[in-house]
Amino acid sequence: MMKRIGLAFAGLGVGVAPAFAHLNPAEHGSFAAGFSHPLFGFDHILAMVAVGLWAALLARGTDRRAVWLVPAAFVGTMLAGFGAAMLGAPLPVVEPVILASVVAIGLLAAVALSVPTVAAMAMVGFFAFFHGHAHGGELGEAGAWQFAIGFAAATALLHAAGVLLGIGLGSRYGQVAARAAGALTAAGGLWLAFAG
Repeated sequence: MMKRIGLAFAGLGVGVAPAFAHLNPAEHGSFAAGFSHPLFGFDHILAMVAVGLWAALLARGTDRRAVWLVPAAFVGTMLAGFGAAMLGAPLPVVEPVILASVVAIGLLAAVALSVPTVAAMAMVGFFAFFHGHAHGGELGEAGAWQFAIGFAAATALLHAAGVLLGIGLGSRYGQVAARAAGALTAAGGLWLAFAG
C-alpha cells in the first residue's frame, strides 16, 4: 500500500510539473500564475503538505473535524495576509518565518503534538499570514483576486495531499511513518534555511 501511495504522489508531481509554467506574478496576475506559484516553491510544498499531515494526525484523536478545520484555517488566514500585503501593510521577517514554518509544522507532525483544534488552527494560522503576505508582496497590480484564488486552490490541494498521506498511513505502522514524514519535512526546512 505504501508503495502505491508513493507512486501516486510521484506520478502527481510528474504530471503537474510540466503543465504549469512558473509565471511571474508581477507580470501575470492570473489564476494560472497563482495556482502554479506554490507548486514551484519547495518551502511552500513542504509546509502545506505538513499542515495536512498534522491535521490528519490530530483527527485521529478526539476531534475528527481537525482534518478540515486546520487546513481551512491556514487557507483563510493566508488570504488575510495576502489582503494585508495588497493594502501595503508592512510585515517584518516574512521569509525567515516562512522557513521557520516548514521546520515548526514538520516538528508538530513529527511529535504528533495533540492540542485542541482551535489551538492548532491558531498555530498554523500564524504561519499562514506570513505565507499570504509573501504572495501579496510578489504581485503587481493586475489580477490580484484571480491570483489569490489560484494560490488558495493550490494550497488546498497540497493540504489535501498531506491529509491523504496521513490517512493513507493509517495501517499498523502508519503513525510512525506519518511522524517520520513530519521529521523529514522539518529536516527539509533546516536544509533550506542553511543551504541558502
